[in-house]
Amino acid sequence: MYISVPRRGATAVLACAALAVVSGCGASDTGGEPAAVGRVAGVTVTRDAALHEALPEQIKKAGAVRVATDVPYPPFAMFVTEGKEELTGLDYDLGQALGAKLGVRFAFTPTKFDGIVPALQAGKFDAAMSALTDNKERQKVVDFVDYSRSGSGILVAEGNPAKISTLDDLCGRKVGVQAATNQYKLLEAHQATCRAVGRKVADVQTFPKDSDAQLALRSGKVIAEVVTKPAAGWSAKTADGGKAFDLAEDPEAPAGYRASPNGIAVGKRLPQLTDAIRRALQALIDDGTLTRICDKYGVASIAVKEATKNAAVD
Repeated sequence: MYISVPRRGATAVLACAALAVVSGCGASDTGGEPAAVGRVAGVTVTRDAALHEALPEQIKKAGAVRVATDVPYPPFAMFVTEGKEELTGLDYDLGQALGAKLGVRFAFTPTKFDGIVPALQAGKFDAAMSALTDNKERQKVVDFVDYSRSGSGILVAEGNPAKISTLDDLCGRKVGVQAATNQYKLLEAHQATCRAVGRKVADVQTFPKDSDAQLALRSGKVIAEVVTKPAAGWSAKTADGGKAFDLAEDPEAPAGYRASPNGIAVGKRLPQLTDAIRRALQALIDDGTLTRICDKYGVASIAVKEATKNAAVD
């Protein structure tokens, strides 16, 4: 379960220290010359010579950007097969696309979430891609290139039989949520809105784990679950082959409720890398690659239209 934005930590497990630009890796993958063309999420990404030249000399010499990530954290970083080392996920795919555009490998290494920013400060990594919320506190020690905006979403049963589309539709009804999360705080805060329009407050059912809340939704004990938008989109896309749940879409909150920017964090000692990544990301936005990658994981709506730097809203 996504505790929310800002992102929580999760227990990381061993994965590849270096990943090829186009495909996943095995234990013996130690890199090599980056490919001139990569294919990610069905899109062909071509190396941009000018962007490659804009990289810091140490990155060009190494041929790789060392990237910290927290695995597993679906849909951003996951193992293709449980017990195996090959990675997939939104952040991983975006890293491969950026690497192909910049002409270097994005070498992912699993790191406990709460250790990612300190590791960047210490120079152990060049960047981090782990659904990191861009906030002003983190900006004191790292810079962000923002690639998505996400907040809370509403997961409903397949076909949306209760006809839920907004938080207002949850007033007076049984709603599931994981305890002690920002999604729970969102529901509690919205109770005042229900009262203000003369409706009963939502009957908020809390659960210790996201999987428990999903089970309640499956069994009809609740009519919806409030969870982060990426998690809701991923569950709708993958659970029972996409036949268990739907994602309720509120046109007034396409990125989710209380959406915040998520960014690629880069150590402040590498401002050239931050700029090169921002320019490469903008190229992937302009040609539709970023949206295609997000759509692959059921959350096309969280893709940004402009690659910004340090766009925190807090």
